[in-house]
Amino acid sequence: MKEYLTLRLPAELARALTRWASTRHLPKSAVVREAVARYLAPSAPAEGSLRRVTARELAARWTAALPHLTPQEAQDLATDVAAARKALPPLRAAWE
Repeated sequence: MKEYLTLRLPAELARALTRWASTRHLPKSAVVREAVARYLAPSAPAEGSLRRVTARELAARWTAALPHLTPQEAQDLATDVAAARKALPPLRAAWE
């Protein structure tokens, strides 16, 4: 069952909420619901959350997903890449 809440905001905060919601084409109530859900459970994103991932978070996720090579595996990979580069034909300039 849904519960209703009447909320009074300072004028500047109300304007910021209106701008935020309108630029994202969302109802203000959806923005407030997500904000309250995040505030009450900051470690778990709300279901159906429209949260944007920052570049720093994306880089951390990407780095964590990379394979971890031993020093020997890294050297073998570097050797293989160098050999593959030497085996490629030389590139011609696009204007040639």
